[in-house]
Amino acid sequence: MATFYHLGKLCHVTLPSWTEDSLRRVCRLDFLYCRKAITARDVMVKFALQLKANLENITRLRPVGDDFRWFLKLKCGNCGELSDKWQYITLMDSVPLKGGRGSASMVQKCKLCSRENSIDILRISLQPYNAEDSEHFKTIVEFECRGLEPVDFQPQAGFAAEGAETGTPFGDINLQEKDWTDYDEKAQESVGIYEVTHQFKKC
Repeated sequence: MATFYHLGKLCHVTLPSWTEDSLRRVCRLDFLYCRKAITARDVMVKFALQLKANLENITRLRPVGDDFRWFLKLKCGNCGELSDKWQYITLMDSVPLKGGRGSASMVQKCKLCSRENSIDILRISLQPYNAEDSEHFKTIVEFECRGLEPVDFQPQAGFAAEGAETGTPFGDINLQEKDWTDYDEKAQESVGIYEVTHQFKKC
């Protein structure tokens, strides 16, 4: 009887029912499994969140403050487990990574495969969505991910913008309904943000 580990489990086989070639193939599969698990956990990948909206008489749509909440649904890159609830991260959050590799906005262990994964907001990547970007996808933030992939985004409160011609400030814009309207007193015209949608792109 031979004993060995395969896909993380202890296996027992009776020889000679397993040939040397069979054992070699099993070991190869185990190597590929381990390499995939290590890659999913340790390799850093950047994902860009791109926004598209129809802007009416407004510009510089942007998140406000380090406490702005990015509501995301995340997928484990190792086992494919998808979070069933919205999770949020902020620039204020900072959790140390194992091995002294810095910090991230969120570090969590996958409920299914127990891998420790992380996601971090890249402050330098933040960009406003301007009037000239209207009806086109534009990157507004990038996330640095290890073992996680953002698959959905839910905009909520905490955005701000300005009148396109007057610079009139509009604060605490809530985009949860994917539409928002107001009135610019200086320009004496309505302003609005409509048909908000998004996509993620690997950088």
